[in-house]
Amino acid sequence: MLRTGLVFRVSPGIRLLPACVILLLVSQFESLLAGGPAKAPDSRSKKADVVIYGATSAGVAAAVQVSRMGHTVLLIEPSAHVGGLTSGGLGFTDSGDKRVIGGIAREFYQRVRRHYDNAAAWEQEAREDYARYRPSEDAMWTFEPRVAEQILRTMLREASVELILNERLNRTTGVSKDQERITEIRMESGITFTASQFIDATYEGDLMAAAGVRYTVGREANSIYGETFNGNQVLANTHNHRFLKNVDPWRVPGDRSSGLLPGAEDAAAGTDGTGDHRVQAYCFRMCMSNSPQNRRPFPKPEGYDELDYELLLRNFEAGDLRFPMKPDMMPNRKTDTNNNCAVSTDFIGANYRYPEANYAEREAIVREHERYQKGLMWTLANHPRVPESIRQEMSQWGLPSDEFVDNENWPHQLYIREARRMVSDYVVTEYDCRRERRAPDSVGLGSYNMDSHNVRRFLTEDGFIQNEGDVQVSPGGAYLISYQSIVPARGSVKNLGVPVCLSSSHIAYGSIRMEPVFMILGQSSATAAVLAIQGKTSLQEVTYASLREQLLKDGQVLDLPPQSAPKIMVSKTQLKGVVLDDADAVLQGNWTSSSSSPRYVGIGYLHDSDSEKGMKSATWILTAPQSGQFVLNLSYSPGSNRSEKVSVVVRTGDRESALIINQKEPPTIDGLFTTLLKCDLQKGEMIRVVISNQESTGHVIVDALQLLPVSENE
Repeated sequence: MLRTGLVFRVSPGIRLLPACVILLLVSQFESLLAGGPAKAPDSRSKKADVVIYGATSAGVAAAVQVSRMGHTVLLIEPSAHVGGLTSGGLGFTDSGDKRVIGGIAREFYQRVRRHYDNAAAWEQEAREDYARYRPSEDAMWTFEPRVAEQILRTMLREASVELILNERLNRTTGVSKDQERITEIRMESGITFTASQFIDATYEGDLMAAAGVRYTVGREANSIYGETFNGNQVLANTHNHRFLKNVDPWRVPGDRSSGLLPGAEDAAAGTDGTGDHRVQAYCFRMCMSNSPQNRRPFPKPEGYDELDYELLLRNFEAGDLRFPMKPDMMPNRKTDTNNNCAVSTDFIGANYRYPEANYAEREAIVREHERYQKGLMWTLANHPRVPESIRQEMSQWGLPSDEFVDNENWPHQLYIREARRMVSDYVVTEYDCRRERRAPDSVGLGSYNMDSHNVRRFLTEDGFIQNEGDVQVSPGGAYLISYQSIVPARGSVKNLGVPVCLSSSHIAYGSIRMEPVFMILGQSSATAAVLAIQGKTSLQEVTYASLREQLLKDGQVLDLPPQSAPKIMVSKTQLKGVVLDDADAVLQGNWTSSSSSPRYVGIGYLHDSDSEKGMKSATWILTAPQSGQFVLNLSYSPGSNRSEKVSVVVRTGDRESALIINQKEPPTIDGLFTTLLKCDLQKGEMIRVVISNQESTGHVIVDALQLLPVSENE
């Protein structure tokens, strides 16, 4: 996005001060806002013990930690704001297990709570009317963007951190090195910064890349790290963020010669698990208001083109009437608005060039995202082809007049969900997230879903449009993040910490990439930098024992909390007999994939969303491998929201059995399977099993089916 500065409007008849005086006053005023001393206009070089590039939430936490440990620090930010997404609209914190958020990160959320303890903070609603204000909790996890930036600036000011805004790294020749150590970095303006230790806290990893550290962009193939959820993800395409109706992708419906609509890619589904260059979609985490006195209408952007929203309009006309966004309520009747459904705020496919693009190209990409998303909001609010129910819902919303006041009430930070990722001696993968591997040198914990947004739209075999790349898989609890993943590999740069674009696979990064985790890793990076200075050593040689001791002293959480046992994800190959997973079933209706429950077969299970009763079914067909007596077992994950009446019909030969299963009750065999029936079968005889949500009383679960000789049944 283009960098912004202060703007003064002067009434007619007022004498202006000399330009040089005005510039001096502006410099001093910007410095006061930043919480540090003004930059000397003639200063071309600055020095500190630690230089941090990027005043994201991670950069702020790192700077505060360096100062609290008694060392000098410079925090450099390419834009005019601090906090990144934390102050840029992402106020509905993706926190996961809040027990693992400690140190400066938790301090920030505790300060949020203290802010909203003050009755004066509630300008648009009564405090008691906001459900997420909970006096019994020590911290608060939802907040307004301007409040977040105010708190982060206060923390910097209290720590006497010198903050330097609107300075961008010269990414071509701006990093000077002496063998394996960075000695100096240079901005586009020419100013240089010298330090013993550096930290790259940007979302893009620009300093890391310019320093020659190895990194990657895009999705690895599953085969690279032996993963399951990486790379192309078509077979797992059972989430909500997809087309549920058949939508024609051609500009003239049915006419391939007319060309594809914007947003559609001329490609087929492809092979699952294969890697590519694609990056999960970006959007603005838009802050909306439904307070009549604090909202303005969504503007129609310059360059608006109705064709950009044709897929959206056709999807409505095909019968998908879901509200295509997710507005989570913040204090004072504001939202953190996220992507939802088939066509929404994610600008799918428009960001592939962003990680490696130069500044001008990036600004153009950001402007395109802004034009697309503003046009989307205007379309939903005004276009006659949008269903009346959607337009009615939109009529209550607008942009908040008191947020992002220097950017026409639009967020100043695009959500860079993923850009570059370092490749170091330890690459965090889904096995870390699932706790099948546990790092011996934890510097923080993650716990959120392995969460990738869609990366593309492809053409199905039937010639319709479909989304691909969305993965939502719960790790089932907290997991450890290795110190080696936030420092470059041995033999690479010795004095650069990388807490944001850390060493991680695409799918593991989908869990790590949460603002509380970035703050945690920012503090840990800063602590390691100071210990390296004190020990006159490289980051790679900092002893973990000393690092752990200091981190624990400063309130970081480094160990798994109680009851964080690994999830039981049982592979078909681990089970006896003939086993069919949910992926082997023929589905009728729209089922949703999940992995939130602690036990299941394969990578997850399906549920019917407790909707469209009688319209959804899953059918398995299998054959007896030999003659004999068998048991037929059904796997499902129990829960309080499950149906007590799940219809299961089993047909073998000319025999049919209609069964009712209570999925609230735990399965009786190993907590995984329950027996449907025993039957005598001849070799090659076909068995047909149908689960449906006919007359169900809650969520219906489809996980796996097992055919097992009676002699092997336990």
